[in-house]
Amino acid sequence: MSSTATRRMKIGDFLLRRLEEAGIRHLFGVPGDYNLTLLQQLQDTGMLKWIGTTGELTASYAADGYARLNGVGALLVTNGVGALSAINGVGGSYSEHVPVICICGSIPLRSIDRDLGMHHTMADGTWDHFLDAYAHVTVARARLTPRNAATEVDRLILTAWREKLPVYMELPSDIAYLEIEVPADPLVLAQPPSDPERLRSCIAAIAGRLSAATSPAILVDADADRFGVAPDLMELAAKMQAPVAVINAAKAVIDETFPHYLGIYGGRASEPHVREAIESSDCLLSIGYRPIEVTTGDFTASLPANTIHARGHSVDVGNDNYQAVTLKEVLRGVIDAVPAVRSRAPRRVAPAMAGTQADGSAKLTQTAYWQAIQSYLRPGDVLYVDNGTSFVLLGLKLPQNCTFIGSINWGSIGYSVGALLGALTAAPHRRHLLFVGDGSFQVTAQELSTILRHDHKPVIFLINNGGYTIERGYLGKTEPYNDIANWAYADLPKVFRPDTSARSFVVKTSGDLQKVLSAPNDTMIFVESIMDACDAPAAVISSSNKGADLDYGPRGPQQRDNLQLRPATHG
Repeated sequence: MSSTATRRMKIGDFLLRRLEEAGIRHLFGVPGDYNLTLLQQLQDTGMLKWIGTTGELTASYAADGYARLNGVGALLVTNGVGALSAINGVGGSYSEHVPVICICGSIPLRSIDRDLGMHHTMADGTWDHFLDAYAHVTVARARLTPRNAATEVDRLILTAWREKLPVYMELPSDIAYLEIEVPADPLVLAQPPSDPERLRSCIAAIAGRLSAATSPAILVDADADRFGVAPDLMELAAKMQAPVAVINAAKAVIDETFPHYLGIYGGRASEPHVREAIESSDCLLSIGYRPIEVTTGDFTASLPANTIHARGHSVDVGNDNYQAVTLKEVLRGVIDAVPAVRSRAPRRVAPAMAGTQADGSAKLTQTAYWQAIQSYLRPGDVLYVDNGTSFVLLGLKLPQNCTFIGSINWGSIGYSVGALLGALTAAPHRRHLLFVGDGSFQVTAQELSTILRHDHKPVIFLINNGGYTIERGYLGKTEPYNDIANWAYADLPKVFRPDTSARSFVVKTSGDLQKVLSAPNDTMIFVESIMDACDAPAAVISSSNKGADLDYGPRGPQQRDNLQLRPATHG
């Protein structure tokens, strides 16, 4: 039984203490007059390190990237202007199931009690606009008061961690220094225990089906990573000699060197052997599966009718739905219950991208570029993809212990630059490789200055192809709306930090790229690769073309001649 001992603490100090007990060591954000009281407490206590960002949007991306490697992340914004700047990134965390705590220093409680107009509000005499806005992109939210802070702080942090979703809390600027009674015991991050009977019944139902199957298989979405069950799934697959596939949102969640790993499943967009193993399975166990057009090959995925759907806190097995169970406990029980299999035929393992030696003097192409990148990857790398032709990264074979960070469901361009800052902060000892196009980079390029300010050493691969090439495949192949200003990208490290030791390169040929890839990574490496605006991998172009048909319908302008970038035809 937990202790009921209490102690007196200032509300702001208690919040910082609880964040630290949840494993958060850094707080991202932008100072504003309403949050300066908490920032001063952060400075005075030294409990967390402040990482000031160039804007609230990138702070939200950074907190998301941090949470993906740390388990949970947090950002601090100010009332209204800061909260709404950050809401896009928090919405992405909601879409991608990432636990982020958004703290908003808000107008004083005195102003709410006395109905006093304040800046950073709508000046309409109401105070809940931003709580209401965040209701759509968070799993829980609250305005802290001296009466509820002790319970609401714990509720929000625990809810974010347990549900793997963001939360929002408003801390009025005039209460951070007020003392209240708070729990003396540390906050313990733990899932609520399963209902014993429901857990036993659920395990028995799953294990029975898997044991009776002749071609069981496992399909993994990102929740396998969020709930920390990837090792359990690999243990189960090894015990049953069952193949495992992932959807593209779960790239690298299953070690791609694992003998039973098949590859990415996305309906007709899959390799034939992956599609056959998943769609013909007589007992498919899916983990957190959430289909959208981007993850299903434009809705061509077809899971077996009797698929078992396991989620973080519930499971569907046939007509039965099991509540009050946790994914980790269910999988541990299933692993113990199923018999070991030794006779199942081995499955084909996903191949690496085939490569041919490019002519060193030839103009750099997408094909040669990604073949070179495949050879550059190392075990333990953290890889970031932004929306664009960098999606080719999904097709590369990753070494052991790599982490893939992308905004697949949400798809907010520029996400990767902010996420890079966050994940670098969480795991500075790992090698971080950012793959981004010029269009996406321009949205959040300023956050490169924060990365340089903190002496991080990522390798940044930027493709300069004059704009939004992925959009040219949808519509506007040569239209000006897909063009952007041409920056001297490789010069930016010097612009953002004049004394930087970063190594910058502009690459135009395959030979140039090969030389760059041998540069020592003892400082930031920034590689700007010049490519043709209409050079894009066939898979990316095809996906954009199909996306246009889904988006615009049969009467859409994509039907007109030469308005879409299309795959090359070979006669």
